[in-house]
Amino acid sequence: MSETPPSLLGFTTYLMSRTGKTARDRLAAKLAARDMKLWHMAVLSALVDFGPHAQRELASRLGIDRGDLVRIVDDLAGAGLVDRARDTADRRRVTVASSPAGRSVLADLQVEALNVQRELLAPLSAAEQTQLAALLRRVHAHAQGAGREAEAGAGASGGRGPGAVP
Repeated sequence: MSETPPSLLGFTTYLMSRTGKTARDRLAAKLAARDMKLWHMAVLSALVDFGPHAQRELASRLGIDRGDLVRIVDDLAGAGLVDRARDTADRRRVTVASSPAGRSVLADLQVEALNVQRELLAPLSAAEQTQLAALLRRVHAHAQGAGREAEAGAGASGGRGPGAVP
């Protein structure tokens, strides 16, 4: 039996990390049953939410290595979930857009994600779930801002930190 050391339970960051890993593992299992991964869902979400993107810009927006993004887009294109087109003005530039099938699959994946969320947050009341979501959005926004500042300081190195690909 695995038991968490009580001293770790005092660290909110530890609790967020462990709870996040549990949520991620559960959602990843649901997606795997559909031959999908978290990055597939992230790319489809970005294309549906923000519209067509050049692959390079999409990689930057999602914080994905460009080579990794190419493989993800290849998977999605092979399944008919995205469409790719070369820019007529710049043949090096490839634009990716969600297909109607991609939008439909994303809607199904979002239902799966909501089911995982419901299961995980079951011990909380509706008001507590709303409050938790609001607090996490604030922390996320702050962390993203801090991350951008750190990247700007390390921008000359051009390196990505560990764990950039989920």
